[in-house]
Amino acid sequence: MRLIDEDDKEISEINMTPFVDIILVVLIIFMATATFIVEGKIPLNLPKAETGEPKEIKTKRVEITILKDGEIFFNEKKINPDKLQEKLNEFKGKDIVVVLRADKNIEFQKVVSIIDSCRKAGLEKYLIETRRMD
Repeated sequence: MRLIDEDDKEISEINMTPFVDIILVVLIIFMATATFIVEGKIPLNLPKAETGEPKEIKTKRVEITILKDGEIFFNEKKINPDKLQEKLNEFKGKDIVVVLRADKNIEFQKVVSIIDSCRKAGLEKYLIETRRMD
């Protein structure tokens, strides 16, 4: 099968312009989506630490966020503080890492209370998320 144009001449090349346009649009969509994935978390002013380092978590994780005003989020969904223990108990006996994200200006007692709730549920592995000092 040969491709033939209107003048009965064989078409010897393919116009690459539409292909390049599509690839550029896909690249722009990918870049925009990747930005939202990284910055899609609840806005929070994390404490700084000189020894903070990126940590890859290979096991299942749950994320608990405490905002400056005391609101608590469980895996990025707002949760009533009274329901947190019940939610944590669902993971009892499982190999789960709890990632704690707390505003740097929050009362430390609230963070300790969350850690205590985790320990009551048998969750002993937790990380405290910080920002690296510049």
